[in-house]
Formats: sequence, structure tokens, C-alpha cells
Amino acid sequence: MEPLKEMFNRRFYTGFAEAFGKADRNFNVEGFMKDVTQGLDGLSLNQRLHNTSVVLQKHLPADFQKALAVLYKVAGQVQTGYTALVFPGFVALYGKGHFDASMEALKFFTPFGSSEFAVREFLRTDLNRALQVMKGWAADSNHHVRRLASEGSRPRLPWSFKLDAVIQNPALTRDILEQLKTDTEPYVRKSVANHLNDISKDHPAYMINLVKSWDASNTHTAWIIKHASRSLIKQGHQDSLAVFNFEKNVKVRLEKLRLGPARINLGEALQFSFELVSEKKTPQKLVIDYALHYRKAGGGLSRKVFKLKEAELAPGAILQVAKKQVLKDFTTRKHYAGRHLLEIMVNGRTMGEKAFDLRIP
Repeated sequence: MEPLKEMFNRRFYTGFAEAFGKADRNFNVEGFMKDVTQGLDGLSLNQRLHNTSVVLQKHLPADFQKALAVLYKVAGQVQTGYTALVFPGFVALYGKGHFDASMEALKFFTPFGSSEFAVREFLRTDLNRALQVMKGWAADSNHHVRRLASEGSRPRLPWSFKLDAVIQNPALTRDILEQLKTDTEPYVRKSVANHLNDISKDHPAYMINLVKSWDASNTHTAWIIKHASRSLIKQGHQDSLAVFNFEKNVKVRLEKLRLGPARINLGEALQFSFELVSEKKTPQKLVIDYALHYRKAGGGLSRKVFKLKEAELAPGAILQVAKKQVLKDFTTRKHYAGRHLLEIMVNGRTMGEKAFDLRIP
């Protein structure tokens, strides 16, 4: 499979440079191609993205407003997606002295390639002013712009720096989230839920109190609340469980926890099954999860929780559960040989564990 960094290859840059040449007759297509491909093979994906914005600045008008005018012309003419992050990336690098124009540009560019990382540069330098603009974005007719309001202001956005002020005071983004709590677009709702989940890592009580004040009879709001609470539910957080009427005082017994092969090769499926036996005289609403404790390169274990199912267990009832999961490498996880651990949880409580060995062929 071709490496992700090859999104920025010579073929891409040829079309990219031609689009700028058409938008600006003074743009030096050959000069840009020479500069942007110099040392290209040794650059990672993010280095290529950053380098493209830097080289563009060299070949666009020195005046930021005039450079923006060219970027506006080109944005809709080239491929959308990750490579289009060049446009907001340029604004983040060179637009800090032009706040109003830059924020408007980030709003314009986000449908082509999300401005979520770029806008954080403006939040870092002028938090309150940027949040005020983003509050307006939360009411925009374009769902990409509405999502940007939530995603860009997340306290702990992955692949970006933390917004320490928002971590310390989550109320700073409340106006944005309040406007988006009934959004009809799943793309927006997922961002709102992830934003709330970020908050729950530092201020669980604040997050729970906020979503409890919302009208969960709205299906869009209910989805957000459920997805936002996933980390707290996996931890067995009592107030979070109560929001969804999950049993606080779980009385179940784990029986017949079995693994398939206790030794598996990378690329094969881990298979396991078990039974949960009710030990309560009233029905129990359960959320059942499992965790894999992966072997790390240094020899320790790293825990990752996965959702299994939700169920209501009648008094004396027995629930049978089976699952299989293929263990393979991803860009975000590399597996290492050795002893691993499977953990079964009910409403955040560990019910049982079993070890298995992973081999790397």
C-alpha cells in the first residue's frame, strides 16, 4: 500500500502548481515545483503539508490579503481532503497579524479541508476573541463551519496541542455546545460528543451536569449525550451510569469465560465467550465492555477498552456473550509479541480476566 505521505507527490504538485498559475499570472510554476519537491522523499506527511504552505508563501504576493485572494481562487479548483489543509495551514502560519481576515478565511477553507488545527493558533494567541467568532460559526448554515466551531475548540483535540485555558474552565465553550446540541448533521453531533468527552476527562461532574440540563427526548441530543458519556460509563462513573439508568449496584456473576486458542498469531482472531448470571431480584440494565491489555515495546501493558453490548438482565437470567477480534497492526497501533490480557467489565466493574499469548510470525 502506498504511504500516506504520497498524497503530496510530484503528480499532486503538478496539478496544484498549474491551478495557482491560472489564478495568478505572476505565480512561478516552475520555480514552485523546484522548491516544493526539493528533498521531498525525506519528508513525512505532516512535513510535506507544512513545507507546501511555506513554499507557497515564497511564491505568492508578499501582501497577506493579496495572497489570500489567490488562495480563495484556487481552493475550489484542487482536490479536497487532507491535501487541502495547505490553505488553512498557510493562514495559521502567516495570518496572525490579520485576525479578522484570517478567521474569515478559515471559515471559507474548512469545507475543502478542515481548519480545525489552524484555528487553534488563533485560540492560543487571542482566546476570547476567537471563541466569540466561533460562537457565530456554531449558527452557520454550512455544517462544516458548525463542526469547526466545536472541533476547533476541543480541549484535547488529537494531533494538536491542548487548549489549557479550556481544560481549566470548560464553561468557555458552553455557548458553542449549547447551540449544537440538537444539530441534524451526524458529522457535527460526533464532534460535539467528542468535545464533551474531552471535558469529561478533567471535569466529569461539570460534563454530567451540563448534559443532564439538556432535553434528552430530542433524538439528536440523546445521541450526543450517550456518545459523550462513553469514557465515564466504561469507568463505571456512578453519575454517568445514572443518566442512562444503568445499574449502579451490579450483582452479576461471570461464568465460563473461555478463550479460543490461547496462543494466536498476528493477523488471526482473538475469540472469547462468557456467561453473565443475574444475582439480583430485580432487572438490571447493563453495559458490557471488554479491554485488551496490549504488550508495549518496553514490556509493560497498555489498556484499550472496547464496547461489547448493552442488555437488560432479568432476575436469575443468564446472558451468553461471544466475540472475536482480529489482531493486526494499524498506523495508530503496533503489536508486540508476548503475554496479553483480556478483561471483561460490566458497568465499569472488572468481572474477570484471562491471559493469552500473541506471536509475530
